[in-house]
Amino acid sequence: MTSPKPGWLKVRFPSEETFFSVASLLEGRGLRTVCRSARCPNIGECWTANTATFLILGDVCTRGCAFCAVAKGLPAAVDPGEPARLAEAASSLGLRYVVVTSVARDDLPDGGAGQFAAVIGALRRRIAGVEVEVLIPDFGGDPAALRTVVEAAPDVLAHNLEATASVYSRINRPQDGYGRSLGVLRRAAEAGCLTKSGLMIGLGETEDDILAACADIRETGCRLLTIGQYLQPTRRHVPVSRYYPPEDFARLQRLALEMGFAGVAAGPLVRSSYRARDLAAGSALAPENRPCAS
Repeated sequence: MTSPKPGWLKVRFPSEETFFSVASLLEGRGLRTVCRSARCPNIGECWTANTATFLILGDVCTRGCAFCAVAKGLPAAVDPGEPARLAEAASSLGLRYVVVTSVARDDLPDGGAGQFAAVIGALRRRIAGVEVEVLIPDFGGDPAALRTVVEAAPDVLAHNLEATASVYSRINRPQDGYGRSLGVLRRAAEAGCLTKSGLMIGLGETEDDILAACADIRETGCRLLTIGQYLQPTRRHVPVSRYYPPEDFARLQRLALEMGFAGVAAGPLVRSSYRARDLAAGSALAPENRPCAS
């Protein structure tokens, strides 16, 4: 049985006016965020700071990962008006750095890659000088789909390994998905993208497992890394095996930086898009880390 949630994981419910104005703006434009769909613990901090991670291609995922709060099933058709509405919302929020992610859409021939490209293009047309980070699924390992996103030239291309290889079966992920995700990161880095990946811990892995996964990610050429505590969304999801204290995350951050990552965010409440602009700031503008396909 998992021990009670420790104090360092407790967050205050937001009460600031900005939080509710962001919620109203997104709802009014028919847009979704991963903040709500995945029950992110940082929603109060991020929305109060006038930022959000946009979730495109609907809020129903075609995969059944046992750790994720996003609904599973048969998604709706792709909305061609979504890119323009998203760009308008980002402009209204005054965003200069926009993070966009999606559910997995294995029902689509390109896995949704074309919609990612359309959103990047809409943001660039709407907001001068905007920086765009995309957090993409693996597109089933299809190189052509990945190339569609790469050619749209996001400033950061992120794809999460999610967990160590040792626990993939526990979270209902096929074992070959681990290598497929590393392949996505490798091909994107080889194409000139500044790449980023993320891990959840607390699923039964050892520290050696974590460090091995970090090394695997770094070997692809990936420069940015996030490590956060897995939190069980509901009782239907896989339970937490261990709550790591903040000092363990500090040690993992130091060890990952020693592997050569340019930026590492590690902490109990860190998620893949948490303070994304801050993490990318020291790396994305370096000449050797040009945007994809530039």
